[in-house]
Amino acid sequence: MNSFYHSTRGKSENVTSKQAILRGIAPDGGLYVADWVGEHKLDLAKIYAQGFQETARDVLGTLLPDFTEDEIASCVEAAYGAQWDTPACCPVTPLGDDWLLELYHGPTSAFKDVALQMLPQLMGVARRGAEGEDKKIMIVTATSGDTGKAALEGFAGVDGCGVTVFYPEGKVSDIQHLQMATQKGDNVAVCAVRGNFDDCQTEVKRIFADHEMAERLAREGAVLSSANSINVGRLAPQVTYYFDSYAQLVRAGAVEQGDEVTFCVPTGNFGDVLAGYYAKRLGLPVRKLIVASNENDVLTDFLTTGTYDRMRPFNKTISPSMDILVSSNLERMLYYFCDGDCELVASLMGDLATKGSYTVPAEVLARIQEVFACGRADDDATRAQIRSTWEGLGVLIDPHTAVAKNVLDGVERDGSARVCLSTASPYKFSADVLAALGEPTEGMSGFECMDALSAKTGTVAPAQLSALRDSKVLHDAVCDRQKMGAFVESACARVFL
Repeated sequence: MNSFYHSTRGKSENVTSKQAILRGIAPDGGLYVADWVGEHKLDLAKIYAQGFQETARDVLGTLLPDFTEDEIASCVEAAYGAQWDTPACCPVTPLGDDWLLELYHGPTSAFKDVALQMLPQLMGVARRGAEGEDKKIMIVTATSGDTGKAALEGFAGVDGCGVTVFYPEGKVSDIQHLQMATQKGDNVAVCAVRGNFDDCQTEVKRIFADHEMAERLAREGAVLSSANSINVGRLAPQVTYYFDSYAQLVRAGAVEQGDEVTFCVPTGNFGDVLAGYYAKRLGLPVRKLIVASNENDVLTDFLTTGTYDRMRPFNKTISPSMDILVSSNLERMLYYFCDGDCELVASLMGDLATKGSYTVPAEVLARIQEVFACGRADDDATRAQIRSTWEGLGVLIDPHTAVAKNVLDGVERDGSARVCLSTASPYKFSADVLAALGEPTEGMSGFECMDALSAKTGTVAPAQLSALRDSKVLHDAVCDRQKMGAFVESACARVFL
């Protein structure tokens, strides 16, 4: 079996999964994909009988075939251990007639921990290989809220690596900001950017394509890589929780072995839901993947009409991790549904960059709609959903999860079990959740809102979030988009030289 990866925009260069993880993004700007994904199905009968860690070994061993069994096992042991507040890592709990997949039990209280506790381990193994040997790796990441802290937490103190995080100034929650601004570590750098997340993400992609910068860094023995979901090392670990959640439902008697399940996923950059599509290709019985968007509903429009148009107003919402107009991982999905037509994908991405939009052929849209459904929820609907879910079901959810729950409730039942992905602790967004429950928040700090939310609901904030109130701000840099490249080079000089 061909076990190589190549760019979504061209098949001229094959790379191993280790090389793809180290590089992050292909030289032509495309994302790394593998044509063979789905040729080998995972053994569902085996997965039903095992836990999260064992399933992670199976998933990663399949998607990253040049890693040895021992390498994968050591990575899993390091990534999914005592830093999680439950041995299950990602438990499934009742949500009325549906199910909630809780993805926020890691060290930063967000679903990104599933991937970003693993990625540093994978990179550590990969850089010991031929291509990565002795190279110093600077992780450069744009974040709309959760990825930044998860990347900082994952890579802080990792030998031979540094991490630089950019986030849009004033467009993340107070807690998200403090999680990044208080990060300790000699190999970390954090900078707010004047602009929105798309500005940050677009400039990070430009930095990766800056060959002159790459040459300057190479002379110092350093290379850039990504911790965003464009990196296949971010995507692969997320496939695990789709298989593991299904196994939990089977063991709970909620579904029979082989029954199809529908997943509703709040997403902006399409990585989380794309992992579900990979799970489907690997044999998971998936009825439908529902893409839930907030007011920045570019994905809803695309999945409905086939036209992706980023030329629209950018809305700041109470679900900021989904405030995205350029959904990077959609490119991988397009590659598969365009039957691996790299020229078509490159043309579509070129149109997006130069014209601001593209339209897929009708037959491609029809195939996409067989797998993906979609919906949107504005801030008012999100607030109402937070309140009704608490008052009606006794379940406290964050705004992103509320978007998914609202969209899921609007979808007609088809007999399949339904799983709503819960991507962050509600305490990361205490002010908005508290306000949604009808309590006053004006003039209150993020920690005062956290305490009030705990008092009102009788729930407890994660210890790592509560501890932020006593942490010192260590990173207060702010820059314009045009200065991000210089900030990266400065961070490399400080960390590596």
